[in-house]
Amino acid sequence: MPKTDIARRVYNHTWKLDPIVRSLLDTDFYKLLMLQMIWGLYPKVDATFSLINRKRSVHLSEEIDEGELRAHLDHARGLRFSKKEMIWLAGNSFYGSKQIFAPEFLRWLADFSLPEYELERRDGQYELHFHGRWIETTMWEIPALAIINELRSRGALRNYGPFTLDVTYARAKAKMWEKVERLKKLPNLRISDFGTRRRHSFLWQRWCVEALKEGLGDNFTGTSNVLLAMDNDLEALGTNAHELPMVLAAIAPNEVALKAAQYQVLEDWKSNYGGNLLIVLPDSFGTEAFLREAPDWVADWTGFRPDSAPAIEGGEKIIQWWKSKGRDPREKLLIFSDGLDVDMIEEAYHHFAGRVRMAFGWGTNLTNDFVDCSPFVNHRLDAISLVCKVSSANGHPAVKLSDNPEKATGDAKEIARYLKIFGNKGRVAHEVVV
Repeated sequence: MPKTDIARRVYNHTWKLDPIVRSLLDTDFYKLLMLQMIWGLYPKVDATFSLINRKRSVHLSEEIDEGELRAHLDHARGLRFSKKEMIWLAGNSFYGSKQIFAPEFLRWLADFSLPEYELERRDGQYELHFHGRWIETTMWEIPALAIINELRSRGALRNYGPFTLDVTYARAKAKMWEKVERLKKLPNLRISDFGTRRRHSFLWQRWCVEALKEGLGDNFTGTSNVLLAMDNDLEALGTNAHELPMVLAAIAPNEVALKAAQYQVLEDWKSNYGGNLLIVLPDSFGTEAFLREAPDWVADWTGFRPDSAPAIEGGEKIIQWWKSKGRDPREKLLIFSDGLDVDMIEEAYHHFAGRVRMAFGWGTNLTNDFVDCSPFVNHRLDAISLVCKVSSANGHPAVKLSDNPEKATGDAKEIARYLKIFGNKGRVAHEVVV
């Protein structure tokens, strides 16, 4: 298969519409895993997802044309899973299981389409919301973010000539390959691509995945992007996300049920999955609060993904909790994935070596690191922290506290209410870059 000339391809973005998202399979694997659980257990729950730009100094509505954004969102709404994709989902082995997706779920999925959206401009930003059934709106998160991030990249490169583009991408490739050369020095490293949501572009993510496959060999364990996993004969990787406890907490009938929501999610998850899919995401309402109230059976799960605390601090906290429960951390797994780049990966790898099994999900700094790659200063190529989170469920506001208050989402009054319930211990603010 001939390699794509990315610079020439970017220069040739001249069709009426060059779709950013061309397949519903161009999403993160955890979306499909969570979708099956939601479909089975919570099909009548409503959930609204909303775009949040954490870097307010970047005015997205001034960088991205509204008509162009609508065209790409509308194109995504017209997509359906192809027969080839459905056959692959039904017949492929995921996490060692041939039948991870139930036939009934796949029959429903074959007719799936993305629901309507609500878009308006306000104060230099886009207000983008997705209202409806949770089983439909959840699937907007990844394509919406991919579309906005790539439109921003396209806009930043629009006036570049072919040679300027060639130099920019040559520098980005060299920069990324230097990272690969450093990672090759870490024996038995387990690292995967988690970079779909805030990628520079689909083509660039594909190049990065193919480069990691060649450069790291078996140490590259796969990608969260389902389409790229299928096309490159890689493992599709992912477990669960914050939306699950956020929704269950929002629809909880009382404070007792709200506090128990993050453990109810785990029981729901275990009713669908097992083995290496039994990964705990503990920081929705603060890791400290999660560990303090966690049932003993949680310690029997395969591992944890500390998402918003610094890697070493978060990992140490979980290791101590395992020890307090009489579990051997060397038999457990920590998955690090928050804002990683090579320095952080190396630091965590050496710190925890021999003490716990480790895996790394490399995201934005893999698929969208163009800092200093342009022949001239262009900060519009810099990645920003853009998310699409649950904002309400069944009409009730949804909240994420996070270990980092800078990543908290939700209405201020609701955040204050949740803090009274879960406490503020262990939450430490630090800058969110990506």
